[in-house]
Amino acid sequence: MQSGNFFKNNWFLLTMVLGMVAGAVVGAVWPGATCLEPLGTIFINMMFCVVVPMVFFSISRAGDNMVSDRKAGQVMITTIITFLCTAAIAAIIMYIIVRIVHIVPAGFEAVETAEETEISVSSLIINFFTKPDFIELFSRRAILPLIVAAILFGFGVQMAGGQETMTAKLLNDINTCLMKTMRIITYYAPIGFFAYLVATYGPALIGAYGKTLIVYYIVAFAYMFIFAPIYAKFGGGQGAAKEMFRHLFPPAAVSFGTCSSVATIPTNMEVCEDTGISKDVSEIVIPLGATIHMDGSAMSAIVKVAFLFGIFGLDFGTGQAILAIIIAVFSSVAMSGIPGGGGTGEMVLCSIFFPEQMAIALPIAWALGDLVDPPATMVNAAMDYVSTYIVSRYVDGKDWLQKRLHPAEEVSVSEE
Repeated sequence: MQSGNFFKNNWFLLTMVLGMVAGAVVGAVWPGATCLEPLGTIFINMMFCVVVPMVFFSISRAGDNMVSDRKAGQVMITTIITFLCTAAIAAIIMYIIVRIVHIVPAGFEAVETAEETEISVSSLIINFFTKPDFIELFSRRAILPLIVAAILFGFGVQMAGGQETMTAKLLNDINTCLMKTMRIITYYAPIGFFAYLVATYGPALIGAYGKTLIVYYIVAFAYMFIFAPIYAKFGGGQGAAKEMFRHLFPPAAVSFGTCSSVATIPTNMEVCEDTGISKDVSEIVIPLGATIHMDGSAMSAIVKVAFLFGIFGLDFGTGQAILAIIIAVFSSVAMSGIPGGGGTGEMVLCSIFFPEQMAIALPIAWALGDLVDPPATMVNAAMDYVSTYIVSRYVDGKDWLQKRLHPAEEVSVSEE
């Protein structure tokens, strides 16, 4: 039963790995494997055609559903600040690691070197958020401005009546249809990656992938076991780390097995209740965290950029790193909650750093993203639970955990 569930939950990842291994073998023994490239190009073109409108309608639909709750204001603000800070820390740590450990071997020449271009700060800010013409928004090269436009449009729909408007219902229907279309295309992904990516560039790319995966898995587990107790102690004080470790395994295991932070919400809510986290905190932090708190995704964004810089023979220096960290935090916090958000983040990264090499960079980033998904999701969901400690500190007081661990002492003190 458990074995059946494992294969059911991880069929895409398993077929991806199988396709890539098979592609490496074929690419190594058959010099003419490049003739399979059209099969992969079909997949890439279909994804480009569906992802761009999907991003717009998904985010617009989310915007028109937003409601404000003044009573939850303090929790919401504290939660979002916590998410931003932990995601930034995770991204910085991963950048330091990839600078120390070169994940792409020196002299790697599987992909044609890209040209570095200097972009002014003002141009970067303008292109980061806007485009001069409406038609330019609906392009794979303008994903971030498209997201900004979608958010504004979503709020506009909300102000016009929200879910009761015909526009909101239309957005919902179109989004549903696009997601179904994306699912159909996804079934073709293992063949697409096999034909376009691996068979074309050969086993050398697989070797680079292998080293990258080892680095990411080690760093993901290390981050969770080193920084989770630090965050827990900061949020809960004495004994918090021990209490946190008593409850950390269930959400970590469920998220690693399902590759879904949302699927881990019931488990996280349960361990929060067992820990003594107030419902005022857990009922906001956990669902919100499942959609926008992505420390693991922030780390994977840095790994993808570093990997692509190595593939293209470029230096992943400090200037690029600062921009990559900002984008990693933004993509993990602002986009991971939407369907296909991970792919959206990868499109943003590729469109900003490799706009002329999108056809090569994006499938590489997608493949790497799928392969690191289990540990990335594990870190995402586990840190959702840990974040409740930090939020509780500012909402319920520094001694919130002590009151729950030693209620009898609190009573005796009050009687005296």
